[in-house]
Amino acid sequence: MPELPEVETVRRGLSEHVVGKKFKKIEVLHHRATAAKSIASLDSLKRARVIEVKRRGKFLWFVLDRPEVLVGHLGMSGQLVIRRRGAPDERHLRARFVLGKEELRFIDQRTFGWLGVESTREGIPMCVQHIAPDPFDPKFDLAVTVSRIRAKKSEIKRVLLDQSVMSGVGNIYADEALWRSKVHPETRAENMRSSKVISLISSAAEVMSEALSAGGTSFDDLYINVNGQSGYFERSLAVYGREGEGCLRCGQQIRRITFSNRSSHFCPKCQPTPRTTGNQ
Repeated sequence: MPELPEVETVRRGLSEHVVGKKFKKIEVLHHRATAAKSIASLDSLKRARVIEVKRRGKFLWFVLDRPEVLVGHLGMSGQLVIRRRGAPDERHLRARFVLGKEELRFIDQRTFGWLGVESTREGIPMCVQHIAPDPFDPKFDLAVTVSRIRAKKSEIKRVLLDQSVMSGVGNIYADEALWRSKVHPETRAENMRSSKVISLISSAAEVMSEALSAGGTSFDDLYINVNGQSGYFERSLAVYGREGEGCLRCGQQIRRITFSNRSSHFCPKCQPTPRTTGNQ
């Protein structure tokens, strides 16, 4: 699933192409392209002009010259790409927004992504209200986030993936941040010192910033930017997807464990098994 760096890369690309333009024609080519909770059909936005493209965590939305917004989530394989008008349709094309000489296309092989029409409260779409600010959001409050994390009685890897605590971090960047902070993924959040949590948040922001500079992480052609290009941060990953390879810091073999239907990659030497009691 695309995480913050990938979604932010898409947002920046969209901003360059769609801001100031109108949706002159809208075609929905698959019923699952539209969110079940959308308050109106996508084609109701015909003739709407795009004012701005915003993001929180993994959600994108288009601010329009009307009260409603167009919200999108890429799911597992969703893509928002810009194509010249008349270019051949992609196999998994789900919706098309004609902008003039260009088209905004929503492509989704696995159909877990969606687009929807939403109302807002304080500028945030209703379906995004429960999503916490991410580390790059001006509304991000470090002290509040540290308190939220330490209040969770759960493994820190699971907490990092909780978008209501801190958004934007998925499996890839959680593993990378934990490695950089030398924290085992099964460390209990409630046992962590505030200073260690701050270090972990800093590591998450750092690795996501580096990934953003590289255009995100692409393991296959399911994640691409609006111009159809893949990101190349995969080359810089320290632990994710490197089971059995040597740790870049100490040489120990990277291990993989599973819980909650997810995998966690870590170095058993740099990220030792947590103590069962006491603060980490």
